[in-house]
Amino acid sequence: MYSFFLYLMSAFYVFAGIMHFIKPKMYVRIIPPYIPNPKLMNLLSGAFEIIFGLALLFESLRSYAAFGIIMLLIAVFPANLYMYQKGAKGIPKWALLLRLPLQFVLIAWAYYYT
Repeated sequence: MYSFFLYLMSAFYVFAGIMHFIKPKMYVRIIPPYIPNPKLMNLLSGAFEIIFGLALLFESLRSYAAFGIIMLLIAVFPANLYMYQKGAKGIPKWALLLRLPLQFVLIAWAYYYT
């Protein structure tokens, strides 16, 4: 099970990171207005998701990658909060609210691999 969830986590972050490049508008629009240069922030967060997701697969890098993911999840939390406050077309408000505590579940999942 350890390996299954590790590969799942890796795939999740690599996929999410790639989506930042494929659908950048979707991510840029949820970046709070007080964050400078949203397009660059989107590209950086996507790149870090890919890098950390791939690094999880290497035992020597796994702990660093997991801590990187934790830091990234903390860094993007304001975007999730902003998305909840602003609303998102096609996503019910209750789903956006449930997404907020999901960040803590994802942090715990990453912490398991530190």
